[in-house]
Amino acid sequence: MSAVVSDVVPDLYLASQSPRRRELLRQIGVRHAVISAAIPEQPAAGETALDYVRRLASEKAAAGYAQLLQQQSPIAPVLGADTLGLLDGEILEKPRDQAHAQQMLRQLSGRTHQVITAVALHSHTQQALRVSTTHVTFRELGDAEIAAYWKTGEPQDKAGGYGIQGLGAVFVKEIRGSYSCVVGLPIEATLELLQEFGVPWWTAGVDV
Repeated sequence: MSAVVSDVVPDLYLASQSPRRRELLRQIGVRHAVISAAIPEQPAAGETALDYVRRLASEKAAAGYAQLLQQQSPIAPVLGADTLGLLDGEILEKPRDQAHAQQMLRQLSGRTHQVITAVALHSHTQQALRVSTTHVTFRELGDAEIAAYWKTGEPQDKAGGYGIQGLGAVFVKEIRGSYSCVVGLPIEATLELLQEFGVPWWTAGVDV
């Protein structure tokens, strides 16, 4: 997907197709547009989960900025982000199928897992990155509700097999850390980057 064409120059480009990240930027009034950033999402041999999520966020921001230069689009900083879940040090992937999704939710039942989101911002003069980690505790889940949740269609493209901003919210017993980190874009870490790069927020008419 190319950058959104508009008469209004955005203050920021988002290198993500995630509607949840767009909504969080709208929530804090950041005037932004979307730019493509097709990055293979596969850990390198020996790469830790933290290094992996940091690398993907940075590569997405860099790829988005390269797209702007190639298209000769109005230049503004590009934000890249990546989110992953961890349980017992293992990355929680997007479910391959129903059986995989149900297996992950059984593993998460009654336990605490970590959600890590890295946010990177690139411009022609600066590159910076922040990482946020949130601990999420699930209540005990029954097999019947796990099966019923799959039928809603919500978990099919969600890391860990659930969406905290949607129907999966009923699974959560406790959160320690940033809620928006679990959704996919930690607002407090993002705000630090916006301040560092001089990108405004609380802007009227944020859709570009």
